Formats: sequence, structure tokens, C-alpha cells
Amino acid sequence: MDKFVIDQAEGLRRLLAREGSRVIAVTGGRGSPGRTTVVVNLAAALTAQGKDVLVIDECLGPRSVSALLGGVRSSGNGARNFARNGARNFAAVMRGEMALDEAVGRHAPGFGVLAAPREHLAQDPGAQFDAQLSKVLAGPADFVLIDAQLDAEGALSPLAMHAHDVLIVMRVAAQAITDAYACMKRLHFAHAIAQFRVLANHVVSASDAQAALENLAGVASRYLTVSLESAGSVAAEPHMPRAVQLARCIVDAFPSTAAARDFRHVAAELPHWPTRPALSDPGGARSNALDPAHSADSFVSSVTGVPSAPAPAHAGWRAEPPVQRTAHQHA
Repeated sequence: MDKFVIDQAEGLRRLLAREGSRVIAVTGGRGSPGRTTVVVNLAAALTAQGKDVLVIDECLGPRSVSALLGGVRSSGNGARNFARNGARNFAAVMRGEMALDEAVGRHAPGFGVLAAPREHLAQDPGAQFDAQLSKVLAGPADFVLIDAQLDAEGALSPLAMHAHDVLIVMRVAAQAITDAYACMKRLHFAHAIAQFRVLANHVVSASDAQAALENLAGVASRYLTVSLESAGSVAAEPHMPRAVQLARCIVDAFPSTAAARDFRHVAAELPHWPTRPALSDPGGARSNALDPAHSADSFVSSVTGVPSAPAPAHAGWRAEPPVQRTAHQHA
């Protein structure tokens, strides 16, 4: 009964406080943690659950959302024209010269895609940009998922700064975990972000993923005074490459697979995440703690589980108690 009352209260707060979409910036460390695949499949899973979803694609190239989704449709244009004209359309929307509906393409599962390459956000956005962006984020979409492209310093774009949550995608491997921590550190000092959500992707062993997430949360709390919350995990899936070849989401193409079930589970939990102010909201206080000097050896030993000082308690971590075993690197 207590949990039911708490969930009701949180739902009421979200309803009363809602002004536009819930915006989530999805990013990750170097390499290929599967950020874009996560964005696409979460969008498909949320859409299947009856949510109106807009994906904003900040990336260019063959691995971008717009390139991966061969079935994107836009008003009067084919998929090739949409990919080519997407950046131009976004600029037109920001200048007030094009309606959002005209610029957004639709993928087969039903979610919208708006191409907004990071390169077009490099200049000072200005008041007109903010006004138009407010219209985009106050539109009909329940969720806006941003495939966020970080700059050379590891900072978010002016667009992604409107996110309410930053979701870090990582794989459970020693270098990937180190890269995820480095990504959080840069974002923390660039934007004073005090909370992140972490999704373990391409997971072979759930217990190893659990141990890695627990250890990473302890390191982030100890050295950055940053709290991490688990967004769940997604199983390694041999059918994922085939789904990519088909320009399909695995949630849509192979719904019975373990990865598809995991994406649906994460999507079902996502609407219940506690509401937070957007990063760009000056009223949203976010701590910017000093970063104590520490060696790479200290960090790696903390994350991989080699005996070290016990990790302090970290607020916001809602996972089960840590599994007493190390996280192994998987191919």
C-alpha cells in the first residue's frame, strides 16, 4: 500500500508539473556502447506502449538514427531525401520557417525522427533558437529521446541541455566502464550534473553487470559526489546485427528475443522515473563537487572489484545489493 501511495503521488506531481515532453539525452563513452541502438529500440518500445515519441538525431554518418532507419517517411519525401534534408529542415524549424510536423519523419513503428546534427548547433543559439526549441519540446510528444553527440570537451549541445535526464549507455568490459566514467566526469564538470542513469548494454552475465554498476556507482559517489541510478540492462543479442541489416529495431523485428524483452522492460519503467528539472533550468540546483586527485589504478580497482576501501553509500541507487564477484570482460 505504501508503494502504491508513493507511485500515485509521483504520478500526480508529474501530471501537475508537466510542461511539454519528458526529454532524455542518451550518450556514452568512446567506442560503440550501442547508444543509437538503445535510442531506436526504446523509442519503438515506448511507442508500442501507446506513447508519442520523438527522436532527435544529433549525429551524422552511417550509424546515425536517420541512416539506420531505412523506413523513415517524411511528408512528400523518401528516406534518402529525409536523411539529406534533415539538417536543413531542422534549421528551418528553428528559424520558424517550417512547421515541426513537416520536418519530422516517421519510422515504421510509429515514432518521429528529427535530424538535428551537432554541427548545426555550434554557434550561439540565441533567443530565437530557445523560443523555437521550447515549441518543439512543448509539442505533442510524451517523450523526446536525444541521440546526444558530445563535443571535444565532452559537453552536451544547447539542445541536449534541455534534457531532464542523462542516460549513459555502457558495456560491461573494463575499458568500456572506464570510458563511461570518463564521460560522466566530463559531463559533471561541464554542466554540474549530479545524477546520471546508467544502462548496461550487450550484457552476457546479469550478475556481472550488477556488480559493475554497483562498483561504478561507488566510484562516482566517492570521487565526484555524483549519484547513479540503474536504468536496467539489455542482454547481448545475436540477432541484433541482422536487425540492423534490415534497418529495423529488434523490438519490432524480433520481439521474442531477450534483448527485445529487456528494452520493453526499460521502456515500461521509464515513465515512472522521478521528475527532475531540465539541465538548462537555472532553478534546478545541481552540485558541482571538486574532483579529488586519484590514480587510474585506484579507479580500475574500484570498478573491477579488486579489494579496496569500501564504497560509501550513494543516494539514488535503487538496485539490489551488490553481487560479491568481479565483472569480467566479454568479447
